[in-house]
Amino acid sequence: MGPVVSVIVPVYNAQKSLARCIDSILNQTFKDFELILLDDGSTDTSGEICDRYAEIDERVRVIHKENSGVSDTRNRGLDIAEGKYLQFLDSDDWITPEATGLFVRTVEENQCDMVIADFYRVIGERVSQKGAIEEDGLMDQVTFAENMLQKPADFYYGVLWNKLYKREIVESYRLRMDSSVSWCEDFMFNLEYVRHIRSVYALKVPVYYYVKTKGSLVSQGMSVKKTIQMKRTVFEYYNSFCKDVFDEEDYEKYKVQVYRFLIEAAGDGVVAPSILPGSYKLGAERTSVSEGVQEGEGFFFDSYRERKLQERLFDVVALKNELQTVDIKLLFYFSRPHENCTFKETTEILDITRRELSFSIQSLLSRNLIEVKEKPVNRTKTRKTRDRSEKDLVQEPKRKTKASEYVLTPEADGILAEALLVLDDFEQLQYEGFSQEEIIMFERLNEKRNQNIRRALAGKY
Repeated sequence: MGPVVSVIVPVYNAQKSLARCIDSILNQTFKDFELILLDDGSTDTSGEICDRYAEIDERVRVIHKENSGVSDTRNRGLDIAEGKYLQFLDSDDWITPEATGLFVRTVEENQCDMVIADFYRVIGERVSQKGAIEEDGLMDQVTFAENMLQKPADFYYGVLWNKLYKREIVESYRLRMDSSVSWCEDFMFNLEYVRHIRSVYALKVPVYYYVKTKGSLVSQGMSVKKTIQMKRTVFEYYNSFCKDVFDEEDYEKYKVQVYRFLIEAAGDGVVAPSILPGSYKLGAERTSVSEGVQEGEGFFFDSYRERKLQERLFDVVALKNELQTVDIKLLFYFSRPHENCTFKETTEILDITRRELSFSIQSLLSRNLIEVKEKPVNRTKTRKTRDRSEKDLVQEPKRKTKASEYVLTPEADGILAEALLVLDDFEQLQYEGFSQEEIIMFERLNEKRNQNIRRALAGKY
């Protein structure tokens, strides 16, 4: 049996960023993959860096070759890949820890032929989330093509690195990059791939950090005349794709949108960090800890790191469902037994402020994800008596709802299921390298420890 995923990374003179890229792949929560590093004739130390990683991790395969360009190099990776699925990275970039696992889980749960995800665009120390399809969901080939018509030249559709592909489809139709073009070759590969598939799943979770480094074709030495010719060639390919996917009537209806590609083909253009729309400082986009916290020793550091890892995994579910991480924590909390817990105790258990708890409850109520649990009416307390008038009863203070009286609605089931899946990832990360016997023993000892703590708090010691 080969690996589940083949991760293909072309490398050319990337010594400054290569370690960050490779580390992000090898530190994935999902472990069943091979990493194919293709040194495309680098003249710096990139080749040596690749070899060092191959020595310490058996999942890494390194190919050294003469320089022939990124398309030909990726094709070499496709020729030797053994995984069921294909994932691509550029050596300037990196991925989130859950990227590969999220791709694999999505493609297998939805039985689709491709997964496409949002990404982070990085310029200097600023980062912004980029995407095109507004909602998570499965779509057929035609619906995906209709979405593409809205932004035909967008990186979201054109690049390889925010997608997961089935190698079976790539090999069945012998799909490869066109090394004769140096612009939109990724897009042409994607168009050819989509011709042969039935369904695509769009994820609103950003899983990739794209570092803006490349300039325009002209800035790379391409003449204006050749640039125009190349863009026309790609447009003809795109136009042919649309004619194949849409029937004649729909093609005529969409024809104007198809031709928008020529207008929008300016690509991803340079944008100054100060005007990057929706940008924020790199590192603020997800749960993170400092180096000091990572190296700190003792109970408090251990407890804090465990909580931060949970929050990092909950981040994925929150982003996917357009919620905050605290909302996911609260949904999971409400799904567990929590009778008679006060608001104060709930904030302490979840390590959040009273303000965060109130905002989260309001958010979940507005989304119809939680509701107040109905309680039986105690008629002996509400029956009018001769001593109290109706006016007295109306003016009686309204009882406050306790934190323990909120319950999940059926609409929350899907989100809770996703939270349970990432908690499963959390357990796998904790128990990595443990034998089954060691896991069972650890869980028994931990339960015994928890019982001792409960007894101590109950004053039984």
